[in-house]
Amino acid sequence: MTPIGILGASFLGDFKNELMKNIEVVAGIIFHEELILCVQKPKSIHQYISEKFEFPGGKIEAGETKEEALHRELQEELSLSASIKSLFLTVTYRYPDFELTMHGFICEVDTKALTLHEHIHHEWLPLQTLHKLDWAAADIPIVEKLMAIKSLDSIGIKAKK
Repeated sequence: MTPIGILGASFLGDFKNELMKNIEVVAGIIFHEELILCVQKPKSIHQYISEKFEFPGGKIEAGETKEEALHRELQEELSLSASIKSLFLTVTYRYPDFELTMHGFICEVDTKALTLHEHIHHEWLPLQTLHKLDWAAADIPIVEKLMAIKSLDSIGIKAKK
């Protein structure tokens, strides 16, 4: 390859990275007592997210705070009202065609009742079994940090006596 070809390839790669869409989203790490809500995405043309598990949430709309966006998304996706406790982890992950910045919040609900409007399946799992699901890549750092927790009290969740 000529030096111009190398320069051209490098330039195009940098240009593509500059054009890559960045999407900012919120996600709810939702506890009911000692169980965490895990939801499964439907089939997608994008194999890297098709039928993967994730923490529910979605895009932040113009003028919304992260907390407002999370409340809205949980209502839209699950007909669920949650108490948002605290920001747990912000993850930036580059998928093949976009970069995702996801703000994961610890949340709590009084009931496991919900309605799936966008997802195909859900499970309520204890921390120690989260790794058994096929997670979307951007959610894996949250799963790993959750599994390292020694006490739910440390994240504001009261363990059932």
